[in-house]
Amino acid sequence: MELLEVFIGTIRDVIPIAVIIFGFQFLVIRKKIPSLPKVLFGFLLVILGLSFFLLGLEKALFPVGRLMAEQLTALRDPNTGFMWVYLFAFAIGASTTIAEPSLIAVAIKANEVSGGAIGVWGLRIAVALGVAVGITLGSWRIVTGYPIHWFIIAGYVVVVLQTYIAPKIIVPLAFDSGGVTTSTVTVPLVAALGLGLAENIPGRSALIDGFGLIAFASLFPMMTVMAYAQFAEWNAKRKYLIHDEE
Repeated sequence: MELLEVFIGTIRDVIPIAVIIFGFQFLVIRKKIPSLPKVLFGFLLVILGLSFFLLGLEKALFPVGRLMAEQLTALRDPNTGFMWVYLFAFAIGASTTIAEPSLIAVAIKANEVSGGAIGVWGLRIAVALGVAVGITLGSWRIVTGYPIHWFIIAGYVVVVLQTYIAPKIIVPLAFDSGGVTTSTVTVPLVAALGLGLAENIPGRSALIDGFGLIAFASLFPMMTVMAYAQFAEWNAKRKYLIHDEE
């Protein structure tokens, strides 16, 4: 049974983590774990959840992403080119990021810690916009065949420059926002889209051109989050000046 094979493989992958956690608990900290049966039951639920998730990726998300890429590339029009591919990349990037559980958690915590200065929806939309733009640009790179390193180098140059002019309070959060986008919902569909595009566009290599799309999904949210903070700061100063003039 395929689920059983995935379950056994997941156990094998989780064992090193369990050994480290329980090893430090019993050999270094040397204290009993409170509610050990509940902790063990939680581990079991994690393993079950991961097993179902990995099987779902293999059976649903990866095939759907590749199928969409194949069908969209077939819709190429002499006038608009791969416009439908770019629209799909933008839409899937924004929607998967909005639904990303890790981003929701980070946005809620950032809102709590900042005392409401960082809005939950403001941060989520800023990150989603960054991912959408990044995946769209990455899809265009796959279509055109331009080397990925020039895009990544140019992107990080912009990020470094932004860190000097963006509000300091937002810089660490912006870098973390780039990381939370590479999580459970976004990565499978984005990776499948990249591989699907590379496999269905003549002259592209699935290995060289298909991968790297996730790098765009991590890079551009840093820019948009810092830009969001810069705009919020500028808007606050503008309102303050207008209030003083009145």
